[in-house]
Amino acid sequence: MIISVDSHASEPLYLQIRNQVVAGIATGQLEPGSPLPSVRALASDLGINLHTVNKAYAVLRDEGYVLMRGRAGAVVADPADKESQSASQAAQAQMDEELFKLALAFRARGGTQGEFAEHAVQAAQRAYGPSCAGEASSGKEA
Repeated sequence: MIISVDSHASEPLYLQIRNQVVAGIATGQLEPGSPLPSVRALASDLGINLHTVNKAYAVLRDEGYVLMRGRAGAVVADPADKESQSASQAAQAQMDEELFKLALAFRARGGTQGEFAEHAVQAAQRAYGPSCAGEASSGKEA
């Protein structure tokens, strides 16, 4: 997986890194146990400050996406691993809150609950791909 950053984007660099790693995990490019580049190596490759990469890795760790293995570096967490479950639960609560805020913003712009649900389904289909389209209605998780 190739990580790149755009220093001219409005999104902070550490969030660009975080979002690309999360997308890599979601799409299967990064599997549980896969090592991530060292903080120094990634910072050097991207031409950015190592503290920026360290912040991205810390956010990923706090959200339960990666485990920090000391000198062995960062590895993609296994969602079934007990070590990452408590961070995942906290991250899930935060995602639920963000989804609630999006629903409120949608409603404030005059949208209905049904329209919001349609948009949410479309976003889920973009995230999961067309092969998972039937899972949303059957209640299965990917």
